[in-house]
Amino acid sequence: MSSIPSPSLSKTLTDPKSCLMGSSRLAALAQQLRLYKHPPTFDDEEEERIEKSGDKVVSQVGFVESATPVKSEKFRPKRAAVLICLFEGECGDLRVILTKRSSGLSTHSGEVALPGGKADEGDADDSQTATREAHEEIGLDPSLVNVVTVLEPFLSKHLLRVIPVIGILPDIKAFTPTLCVAEVEAVFDAPLEMFLKDENRRSEEREWMGDKYLIHFFDYEIDNKKYVIWGLTAGILIRAASVVYKRPPNFVEQNPKFKLPKAVDKDVTMP
Repeated sequence: MSSIPSPSLSKTLTDPKSCLMGSSRLAALAQQLRLYKHPPTFDDEEEERIEKSGDKVVSQVGFVESATPVKSEKFRPKRAAVLICLFEGECGDLRVILTKRSSGLSTHSGEVALPGGKADEGDADDSQTATREAHEEIGLDPSLVNVVTVLEPFLSKHLLRVIPVIGILPDIKAFTPTLCVAEVEAVFDAPLEMFLKDENRRSEEREWMGDKYLIHFFDYEIDNKKYVIWGLTAGILIRAASVVYKRPPNFVEQNPKFKLPKAVDKDVTMP
């Protein structure tokens, strides 16, 4: 597996107000997030019935399961996990590590993503999946990351159940990115709070089996490079920012209630 060194991370915000945060914020955040329990995707009685019948409860692309639970008797999505790795910028702002996928990949080529991927049989849990994939993709040593909680599942465009895992990187200077060039073209960071703001955000209305919903796009520039963070990645980061900052976004998310087709195969995708 070929790898190349990446430019350094930890660019800071220009807003002087962000400098008021002290270094103790990460410890307080870790304590806060360890107590977080995501809303149930269905009640205990329904969960027991589903386990007995083999049904699965899933949601729409880029949105949390608890917001729009639906079920499909024939649909059993594969599992994946992504790492929402948070660290403290030089002025105390919370930032998240993101990647730009390689242009040579067969799916989502050139798009911005969180480090992560499909679960392996040897993975003990979603946290191990997320941190293992981050190590393989960008050289982030799992021992540097303090995993504090997981968010509720999301469903990707290709009907993959994605579990967001939140981890805290106490010492950003200990991390020297090394990219797997077959998978990752670039690694950069962005302020987490950006995903609650209406600035540099646009949206497109889509439809799935008669239900309309919004796909959110965030335009972001760093080191004279422009990135568009959208779809599933944007949806996960909106949710993560809402949990971390304990407030909803300053815009309407418009979560729909999707119904899956009766027969789902590998060629079925959401718009």
